[in-house]
Amino acid sequence: MQQREKITVIGAGLAGSEASWQLAKQGLEVDLFEMRPVKMTPAHKGGGFSELVCSNSFGSDSPHAASRILKDELSALGSLTLQVARECSVPAGASLAVDRDKFSSAISQMLKTEPKIRIKNEEVTEIPKEGIVILATGPLTSQALASSLSSLLGGLSLYFYDAISPIVSADSLDYSKMFFANRYDKGETADFLNIPMSKEEYDTFIQDILSGEVVLPHDFEEEKYFEGCMPIEAIAARGHRTLAFGPMKPVGLNDPKTGKRAYAVIQLRAENQHKTAFNLVGFQTKLRYKEQERIFRKLPGLENAEFLRLGCMHRNTFIDSPRLLLPTLQLKNEKRIFIAGQLTGTEGYLESSAGGLFAGLNAGRLAKGQEPFVLPVTTMLGALLGAITDENRKVFQPMNVNMGILPPVMEVGNKDKKLRNQKHSERSQVELGNWMSSLTDTWPTLKADYRLKQ
Repeated sequence: MQQREKITVIGAGLAGSEASWQLAKQGLEVDLFEMRPVKMTPAHKGGGFSELVCSNSFGSDSPHAASRILKDELSALGSLTLQVARECSVPAGASLAVDRDKFSSAISQMLKTEPKIRIKNEEVTEIPKEGIVILATGPLTSQALASSLSSLLGGLSLYFYDAISPIVSADSLDYSKMFFANRYDKGETADFLNIPMSKEEYDTFIQDILSGEVVLPHDFEEEKYFEGCMPIEAIAARGHRTLAFGPMKPVGLNDPKTGKRAYAVIQLRAENQHKTAFNLVGFQTKLRYKEQERIFRKLPGLENAEFLRLGCMHRNTFIDSPRLLLPTLQLKNEKRIFIAGQLTGTEGYLESSAGGLFAGLNAGRLAKGQEPFVLPVTTMLGALLGAITDENRKVFQPMNVNMGILPPVMEVGNKDKKLRNQKHSERSQVELGNWMSSLTDTWPTLKADYRLKQ
């Protein structure tokens, strides 16, 4: 079947890159617009596609974890992002983390050498009035395009703030005050650097970050945070020991020097395969740059830290998906337009990639005169799309995949979490396998026996 309409993808982040690849694999031609490096965002450093600006982790890879279930589904559906992430992975315990530079370079190379994809490095200031459009500009959508989107949606849009955690040079660390270990000894190798802290050191740190000078929002903007990515100073403001029960919890980590659990622990995760840089896990912050250097260099082992990247704060834009979006990722009032990635209110690299994949598949079907897909809500991706487009949701906040978005798989009152997660995983495999097997026009051979290969 021939391509009937022009397809435009705006944004070459994770969602836009994945969507463009899925369209090309369907034999369709696509114009991919990316304004970087002609015009930069407050968070990106270069012009590479699928550049990771926060963590380098794609979430837990443990069997039956929510993110692992989604990874398995994306693998079955032929995800470019997941394929490249596996190829560029770095040790990270039970998680899938990548060398961010290699990852972006690989994605960029594959898209730029794909003959069906035409790359256009220029800013799009208005949503095209004709043709099929996938809008995947992410949380840092330019002001001009955001205004165009707002006009199209009748002003119905939301925003919140996100913060980036610092990265330090490995050569600048004092390893005598740290130890390598994974929480609960998970994983084959010890991939995390851990800084044990005494009560006195922890108390001083809390006092410092609560009194540190922060970057303030504009007067006309209200601060809104995604609960899973709160700035450390905002977490600390909830209570003196909140961080010790959150990203600095010492549970599962004993200091080999003492054999005992520290009062609190700071974890650092490798940023690349060579471990030349480390990310301060959970230390996203809106502290001013000089304050970050002053406060973080007071921490054990970071006295002479070289900061390769300091934390920063930026505005994240997303739409009111329950009111505006269909489970197919089409706008209700303009079905030729698909929204993908964090603009839909999903949070996380894996979730953004998944949205891009699904938008690409459905935009391709629309271009060929076919009906767009709707995934079973018993799959993790189907449940995620169902959750963000649930019209009954009164208060909409960004979300990651989690077991709570899936329909119950056991009787009410059964608290066996391990068994529940296993059953969710098994059900998703069967449901996705059955769904793919029924779509012989799309996947005549592509892992139609998915449920049998797990």
